[in-house]
Amino acid sequence: MADLTTLANKLDPDRATCRAIIETPKGSRNKFDYDPESNLFILAGLLPQGMMFPFDFGFIPSTLGEDGDPLDIMVLMDAPAHVGCLIEVRIIGIIDAAQTEDGKTQKNSRLLGVAIHSYENENLTNISEVSKTLLAQVEAFFVSYNKQRGKKFTITGTAGPKRALRSLRTGIKAHQNAKKK
Repeated sequence: MADLTTLANKLDPDRATCRAIIETPKGSRNKFDYDPESNLFILAGLLPQGMMFPFDFGFIPSTLGEDGDPLDIMVLMDAPAHVGCLIEVRIIGIIDAAQTEDGKTQKNSRLLGVAIHSYENENLTNISEVSKTLLAQVEAFFVSYNKQRGKKFTITGTAGPKRALRSLRTGIKAHQNAKKK
C-alpha cells in the first residue's frame, strides 16, 4: 500500500479545493498521527480530561511544511469523520502560527477548510465568515493543546483563501523538491 503522505492532493485552485486525510476526528481526546513506515495511524497522545479536538484534524497529502510534516488542516464538517478518512475540502483560510519547542521556533500554521459534503458550513468560502467566537476558540485550542505537549504556540495572524492557497502551493513545491533529493 502506498504512503498516504504522497497521495495526490488534487488541488483545484479555481475552486480552492483539495483532498485531506483525517488523523484525529472531532470530539476525540486521542491524538492520532499517520506513520508512513507502517502505513498505519498510531496513538500519539491523549488530551487531558475535558479537552477534545473541536473539529476533524489532519493533513494535506503531497505537501511539506517547515516542521518536516505534511501541512496541517482543521476541517469544519457536520459530524466527525473517522481516522484515515479521505475528504475533499474547500480551503477557506489559514491560521498563521509560530511553534517553539526546545528553544527552536518555526512556522507551523494551520489551514482551515470546509468539507465539501457539509450542510452546516456549505456556504463558507472565507475565514472571515467564521464566527469570531468560534475562531477564537479554535485558536485557544491550538495554544492549549501545544502547551500540554510542552510547546509554545503563538498565533501570528489569520488570512483568507488566497493566502492559504499560496501556503499550500509552497508546501506542494517543498514536497516535490524533497522527493528529488
